[in-house]
Amino acid sequence: MSLKDRLQVMVVDDMSTSRGLITQALDQIGIVHYQTENNGELALNKLIARPVHLVISDYNMPGLDGLQVLDALRRHQATQRIGFILITGKASKEVIEKGRQLAMNNFLRKPFSAQDLKICIERVVGKL
Repeated sequence: MSLKDRLQVMVVDDMSTSRGLITQALDQIGIVHYQTENNGELALNKLIARPVHLVISDYNMPGLDGLQVLDALRRHQATQRIGFILITGKASKEVIEKGRQLAMNNFLRKPFSAQDLKICIERVVGKL
């Protein structure tokens, strides 16, 4: 069984269109085990209860933004090792630096292609 057949992913984005674009790219890559959440707090609660291998999260969301989700994941023993990719249209130096301080594994700028996402994921989890 290949890595992409085993990989468990959660996509967190408050915009249904963005969630759809990410999951469509995951489908194209061949990653089939994913779940989505439209709210950082709900995603965090689900992840603490049942961790996944990788979180792909939008940055700009109401309530908990992507970096706040990352910070909370790193503070819980059950979730501190989850791979984390931040997807954002506002990849400012400050946001990226803050993400790195919080042990963000990678980031991707919007807009992106399925190939861009695949490369980004492989830099975190290895060859798919």
